[in-house]
Amino acid sequence: MKDGGKIIKVLMVCTGNICRSPTAEAVLRHKLAEMGMATQVEVDSAATHDYHTGSSPSQHAVDCGHERGYDLKPIRARRLQAADFTDFDLILGMDQGHMSLLTRRRPEKGTAQVALFLHYAQGREADVPDPYYGGRQDYVDTLSLIESAMPGLISNLQRDFF
Repeated sequence: MKDGGKIIKVLMVCTGNICRSPTAEAVLRHKLAEMGMATQVEVDSAATHDYHTGSSPSQHAVDCGHERGYDLKPIRARRLQAADFTDFDLILGMDQGHMSLLTRRRPEKGTAQVALFLHYAQGREADVPDPYYGGRQDYVDTLSLIESAMPGLISNLQRDFF
């Protein structure tokens, strides 16, 4: 690792921290474990709003994740804190609205890199759609999109931080 063995910390952010960001958290943790990198990268997730603080991820997100081998059950929603901008190395917003809020809330002394999840992972300006008001298939589609971004995200983490 570039910083003398420092653990790299990645934070996924969405609106309520019960659909997209906990899914991305669980998928990234799983992929890192498969690669033997689980002890090198810490992954967490947070919400831009406090709608669901303390809640479990949505049942559709838990079920869809479980079907593909991801464990979302231990994750609990929390709100983004000012300290996250110095505690984490990379903060990834799931859509342009999150990016706008992250930019506005970033403290002057915030050191974390902030990027749009799919831009950083796939080099494209696209949002991860919010499945919250949709049905099960919307959650399946969101999970598939998040999974498709992981190889690029992990490659970027390896290049930028290790």
